[in-house]
Amino acid sequence: MLKWLSRLLLKLWGFRWTGIDPETIPKKLYVVYPHTSNWDFPLGILIKFGMPINVNYIAKDSLFKWPYGILFRKLGGIPVDRKKSTNFVDTMVAMYAAHDRLAFAIAPEGTRKKVNKFKSGFYYIAHLSGIPIILVKFDHRKKIVDFSEPMMTTGDYISDLKIIIEHFRGTIGYVPENACQWEDEEV
Repeated sequence: MLKWLSRLLLKLWGFRWTGIDPETIPKKLYVVYPHTSNWDFPLGILIKFGMPINVNYIAKDSLFKWPYGILFRKLGGIPVDRKKSTNFVDTMVAMYAAHDRLAFAIAPEGTRKKVNKFKSGFYYIAHLSGIPIILVKFDHRKKIVDFSEPMMTTGDYISDLKIIIEHFRGTIGYVPENACQWEDEEV
């Protein structure tokens, strides 16, 4: 029922998904771009249940307070306190090590506001865990959610980041002016 309803809502919204079937890969990290609006969350949830894919997501801890906390956790949410250093990367690496199958979705910008570069945590989570990154475009102009082929990190953050940025370049978010605008010297 949930799969059918999610697919119906995606169709009514005009969205479809393209690319690989990510469920064939037991451990992976979805890197979702761009994150420009609160509308990215319902789109992600509809994709999660419509395809379906088994994925958790990271969100700021303030979203997990009563009464919505129960719902966000049931939908796969994991709260993160962004105000203090919590060894987030190490915690995520340990979670991947403890499971045979695990997937998280992370927005590399870390916020819906406009930024000039990605945060690096997603990269180091994937690299230290030895898992592939799947780049996911939320393209609101084309009404497509696209899943890339899996990408293994090389350990050369700058070189890998250039490939990631080129993959995402031209993707239009719900609020286009909030999308990350990479400054070449900061790549």
